Amino acid sequence: MAAAVAIGADRLTLEQLVAVAREGARVELDPAAAGRMQESRAWVEHAITDRSGPNGEIAPIYSINTGFGSLAGRAAFQNPDQASDLSRRLIVSNACGVGRYLDPDVVRAAMLIRVSSLTQGYSGVRVEVVQTLIDMLNAGVTPAVPEIGSLGASGDLVPLAHVMLVATRPAGDEDLEADSGEAMVHGELVSGLAAMHDAGIPRIVLGAKEGLALTNGTSFSTALAALAVYDAVRLVEAAEITAAMSIEALLGFGDAFLPQIHDARGQAGQIAAAAHIRDLLAGSTLVDGSETTDPVRQPPQDAYSLRCIPQVHGAVRDTLAFGRQIVENEINAATDNPLIFPGLPDARRLKAVSGGNFHAEYLAFVSDFTSIAVTEIGSIAERRLFRLDDGTLNRGLPDMLIDSVDVGMDCGYMLPQYVAAALVSDCKTLAHPDSVDSIPTCANQEDHVSMAGNAGRHAREIVENITQVIGIELAMAAQALELRLAQPEHAGAKLARATRAALDLVRGTATGNGGTIDHLTRDVVIYPRLRAAADLVRSGAVQRAVAGR
Repeated sequence: MAAAVAIGADRLTLEQLVAVAREGARVELDPAAAGRMQESRAWVEHAITDRSGPNGEIAPIYSINTGFGSLAGRAAFQNPDQASDLSRRLIVSNACGVGRYLDPDVVRAAMLIRVSSLTQGYSGVRVEVVQTLIDMLNAGVTPAVPEIGSLGASGDLVPLAHVMLVATRPAGDEDLEADSGEAMVHGELVSGLAAMHDAGIPRIVLGAKEGLALTNGTSFSTALAALAVYDAVRLVEAAEITAAMSIEALLGFGDAFLPQIHDARGQAGQIAAAAHIRDLLAGSTLVDGSETTDPVRQPPQDAYSLRCIPQVHGAVRDTLAFGRQIVENEINAATDNPLIFPGLPDARRLKAVSGGNFHAEYLAFVSDFTSIAVTEIGSIAERRLFRLDDGTLNRGLPDMLIDSVDVGMDCGYMLPQYVAAALVSDCKTLAHPDSVDSIPTCANQEDHVSMAGNAGRHAREIVENITQVIGIELAMAAQALELRLAQPEHAGAKLARATRAALDLVRGTATGNGGTIDHLTRDVVIYPRLRAAADLVRSGAVQRAVAGR
């Protein structure tokens, strides 16, 4: 079990977010957070009962005692109980998402991000509200949230409402199960009421401002982007390992990775990618040329899919580093509206300030950039797969990486390259930037939106697609390395320690049909082997095997 994650004392990290979302790390509320929240909540509770207007009326405060968006008028609800009812009605009306349910890790990440946002102290909510969400995370109550509905401004209203439908209840005695949302408990879809009862967590009645504070923010856009960035960083590391295996199997040249070339350009990601490839290929006798030895074959140039890996992966690395910076800022940000600043000068009576921190343009950009970058990981990898298969390009390996007794009887790895091509083509469509689109809503009050929710969903889909592509390269490069070592002219050749570790991992991995990812000598049912290879990439097992060499 991962270490407990404390909210409210220090900034949350991406790794802590993943630990809660995927590993079930326990969440604890630091007392400092509770202290920060009390001042803004006290101001809200005073404001909704303050009848110091010219005629003894309560002053209007947007979304606290008025309608929302284009429905916000100048008149305020004069009964303070209406402000509480308004919060619940907002949750009920906004829970209208459609489509398949988001993965549990996305929902859990979004819940933690919402907790982090509220504990910044600007949202005017009670500590009990935050504690309810924390209790849900710790008890494993994961609301079932449809994937379609957010525009990424005014925040992720629809998906967050589906979470809060489970967490909250109406005032009074009537709490209808049919209106309590849905949640996953022990792998079973149940009502929100049943899920909370099973966990022993009371559903909370919301007060003024709390409904909007719980739904008006970038939590789901951030969760989608953050998990995509985290997975993409690990994916580029795995892709460099499989690329090194392909380089070695194709008798590639070492010149393209010499540090002098990359230092001359000065791009940090490129320098790091080249250094990683050099480390992965260290000790190989199949690679031609190094910093201390001349290449034998002339000219010492490979195709771009081998030679330009540092340039492509370097750009990917730097893009993902930018994305990580943005998402780590956002998981520590207050993103609802209005925000409460009790410390404003006394000359300003209204401490609730309307702004636009709910606008998720930052996350839309991060998700779009991640989509583009990860698509390029797959695009260049697919060209290596093609080269491994093609007997005119693979420097003497058998066509389709199958050494058949009767040439033409076996297709070998012909079709996995087709699959990779289909996956990469799909990503080229999915990588069209969502952030350049906007459809006005709410009677044109919300006339520019980020579409960060769509961007985040597409980014995660692309990461999964390219994980499959790199899994295919892992299996094909392993086959190619063994075919190369079996050639008489390479008898006694030595693999790099890193690629040997990756090869041994592949061959020692079981498949879902009771076999292993074995060396192919004839055609077999191959999809279990490809699934198992993708699992090795997805889980980080490839990187761990290489790190432990």
